[in-house]
Amino acid sequence: MRTEDVLAAIATGLWRWDNASGMVTLDSEAARLLGLPAGPAVLPEVAVRSRFHPVDWNEINAIVDLAVAEGTLAEARLRIVDAEGRVLRTVRSRSKPVQARTTRGRVDYELIGTVQEIAEPQPGTTAAHTPITGDWRRSREAFLLDAGRALAEARSTAEVLRVAASLSMPGFSPDGLAVFGVDGERLSVIGHHGHGPGDESPFTEMRLDTAYPAAEVVRTGRAVYLPTPEEYKRRFAATWPLAEPFGRSSWAFVPLIVAGRTIGAWMAAFKHPVSFSPDERSVLTTVARMLAQALQRAGVTESERELTTGLQRSMMPQLGPEIPGMRIAARYVPTGGGLQVGGDWYDMIPLPSGRFALVIGDVQGHDVRAAGLMGQLRIAVRAYASEGHRPDAVLSRASRFLAGLCSSQEKDGPDGYPDGYSEGYATAHTAGGSDPDFTSPRFATCLYMECDPRTGLLEVARAGHPDPVVRMTDGTVLMRPTAGGLPLGIVPDTDYPTTRFTLEPGETLMLCTDGLIETGGHDLDTGWARLRAVLEAAGPDAGGSDGDGPDGEHLEKLADLLVQTVHGPSSHHTTGPLADRREDDIAVVLLCREGAGCGCGTTAPHYTRPGRRTMLTVAQAEPERISGARRQIRELLHDWADPDQVDSAELMVSEMVTNVLTHTDGDALLVAEAVGELGTRRLRVEVADSSDELPHKRHPGEMASSGRGVLLMEMLADTWGVDPRGEGKSIWFELYEQAKADDSEG
Repeated sequence: MRTEDVLAAIATGLWRWDNASGMVTLDSEAARLLGLPAGPAVLPEVAVRSRFHPVDWNEINAIVDLAVAEGTLAEARLRIVDAEGRVLRTVRSRSKPVQARTTRGRVDYELIGTVQEIAEPQPGTTAAHTPITGDWRRSREAFLLDAGRALAEARSTAEVLRVAASLSMPGFSPDGLAVFGVDGERLSVIGHHGHGPGDESPFTEMRLDTAYPAAEVVRTGRAVYLPTPEEYKRRFAATWPLAEPFGRSSWAFVPLIVAGRTIGAWMAAFKHPVSFSPDERSVLTTVARMLAQALQRAGVTESERELTTGLQRSMMPQLGPEIPGMRIAARYVPTGGGLQVGGDWYDMIPLPSGRFALVIGDVQGHDVRAAGLMGQLRIAVRAYASEGHRPDAVLSRASRFLAGLCSSQEKDGPDGYPDGYSEGYATAHTAGGSDPDFTSPRFATCLYMECDPRTGLLEVARAGHPDPVVRMTDGTVLMRPTAGGLPLGIVPDTDYPTTRFTLEPGETLMLCTDGLIETGGHDLDTGWARLRAVLEAAGPDAGGSDGDGPDGEHLEKLADLLVQTVHGPSSHHTTGPLADRREDDIAVVLLCREGAGCGCGTTAPHYTRPGRRTMLTVAQAEPERISGARRQIRELLHDWADPDQVDSAELMVSEMVTNVLTHTDGDALLVAEAVGELGTRRLRVEVADSSDELPHKRHPGEMASSGRGVLLMEMLADTWGVDPRGEGKSIWFELYEQAKADDSEG
């Protein structure tokens, strides 16, 4: 008896579907089951497709694609419809793709299989293979959407594995998972779930030629489904003893494929039996594809992070040996976007004179080129400082170095534009945009400070960088205005004036880049106000220190506190990346001169409670700095009892400095000091100049624009005077603190 006759007797037909030609060959029984005239036929695909229910046709396409990819059987239940769309019967199709080949990116194959009529289950009965319902399909689609979203948001391998372990597949959730990677010719266990510690040991370092399902999946790129322990034992007898103790009933080993390359295998193990129907295999394969993409992204991200962290660590210096009488702490936090590299840096440089230099700077940009320029500029500044140059000379040389470095790199640009400016750069700047390409010129802000640890004398040169900040022993925080020049690299031959002031015992100085100030939508004013509040509140016990911590523990905690204020908790290490996304790099350096109340663990025996003192030079060429002098006085008197006296002091300082700039040819040197106990303090302000001409009292008319300086002093100051000096004079006034009288009295 012929095979066709036997199959026809059990209502089973044969078919062959050639994907390349689009033709389907049917025997007589297959044609009858599809609602076509009984008899052998060779029909175009469209004629056969019209006999299937549209929903089932979409299902079988996905099932066939999965079978072609895995080299397994394609099994599906199909509803056969007539010309009017009415369902005639339900058939089960089982077929196997053969001669699969790829032509110009398209996979061509032949499906050879059977079509068999099946009876639909009646209400109240059960069947081993019930049709997949619409509710199950909707649950599957919702599950895949949620899984894809969760895996796409995972940023690290550990997060990907946590997401994979939490997946609850519709109807057949595994209770054991493992992800295998490839390390040369061996398997490696990247992570697992549902197993005890050490359970992965037998599978670690397993050779790829081992008769183990995951190894076979990696070798062939095809999934292995083991629905029963007997099937596992039959196919992989050598490694069955390794799997048997876990007490599982079914296993799926699915390849992790990215860009056509198998990067590992995913095992899903089940305690309950799973038949691995086409729909279940489809879900497992889809999850494996998403898992492979997520692992690949996480691996690339972690490799980039490791590379850039190493780059930053190699560029960031150590703070060097301890300095007697001084404590130093520093932090560097890279930007959170892209490769997490940028142009901020700090450095501490021992000088031939026995002093040391602190440097902080910010190269424009947050990319690899900015980091490279930063490294070269830091080395150049260190070299100039080690040669013994003064602060102004160090910055002048550094500016020429950066301008020459950027100029040479721009000439190597691919666009051929003169001076290295690309067309994109010119267009962006014409429209007011930002630098669009790597050939655009770069500049850097920088602050270079030379410090004498014996006296606390600081000599500061500044190139477009934020001013230093000083926290006094009583918590008063002042921004120290310093003379400055253009950022480095803009004009090669630029002068950088030097500002000198003294860091008193117990005071702490802060240097930072603008990332610490402006992050979070703040500008320079509001960002500075935020940091000032932190510094004012940071007493000797800030951060939980008792003030007696070893080696400047208080200063370390204050550095952490400043970073936490901007971004939340961070690592103690200066290069550890934070979990959140950051807008700009941050570099901050703290310098404390040991003294009473500083919290650095050492006190100066001869030192008692000091007064608040500030000093400021206003040059003839910088009359705009008069406003800075007024701000210094107001900040110095931030807790003065009588606000009217603060206004008076601010007005007199403005008048005194303006008179120097108007009536002399020299600069004005302002020195202000407040001493005494709260509520009974004395403020003394001196403004010195190089002119020998003494002020005299005038009687200006109502319309006069000047001549009221002495009158203001007589009216507002408790006492005032003029002290001649060897060269020039000093005009001074004093105010005695007193509580403001209650307006309701009298």
